[in-house]
Amino acid sequence: MANDPETGRDGDDETVADVTVDAPVDELDEEDALVEEGEIAGDYLEQLLDVLDFDGDIDLDVEGDRAVVSIDGGDDLTKLVGRKGEVLDALQELTRLAVQQATGERSRLMLDIAGWRAGRREELTEIGLAAAKRVLESGERESLTPMTPFERKIVHDAVASVDGVSSESEGAEPSRRVVVLKD
Repeated sequence: MANDPETGRDGDDETVADVTVDAPVDELDEEDALVEEGEIAGDYLEQLLDVLDFDGDIDLDVEGDRAVVSIDGGDDLTKLVGRKGEVLDALQELTRLAVQQATGERSRLMLDIAGWRAGRREELTEIGLAAAKRVLESGERESLTPMTPFERKIVHDAVASVDGVSSESEGAEPSRRVVVLKD
C-alpha cells in the first residue's frame, strides 16, 4: 500500500495512543527501582528474622532518593540494634550488599529497627539546634562529640535551619565531629 501523504506512513500502520504522565519517565523509573530495592531488602530481612526466630513487621517505603525499610513489633528487636546502633549499621550494610547482588546497582537503602534511627534522628536534631543556639549566644565555636556520617548529616541539617550559624566536619574517622561556628 502507498504511504499516506500527510503522515508518511503505510495505511497498515497501527495508531499509537498519546499517553499523558504526570511525572517524567526517569522519576517513575527511579521510584520503581527504589521500590524494587525495598522489596529485595524486605525479603532478605524476613529470611534473617526467620533464621534468628525473631518476630517483627517489615515496612517498606521510599523517602526522597532512597528506599527505607523498617522492622518493628518484636520483643527481641533491640538486640538487632546493638550498642549505639552498631549491629543495626552492620545489618544495613549487609542488606545493601544483598540488594546490590540482586540488582547490580549500589544501594543507599536506610534500615531502621525498633524505631532506633527515628529516635536518634530526633535526639541529634535537638543536639544540633541546642549547639547552634549556644554558639549564637556566645559567639564561640563548639565541637560536638565524634559521630557517624549518618549522625553528622542530621546535625548539619539541624544547624543549617538556624540563621547566623554554620557547621562543618573536622577530624578523621572514627573521631570525625561536627563543629558549629557563628557566621
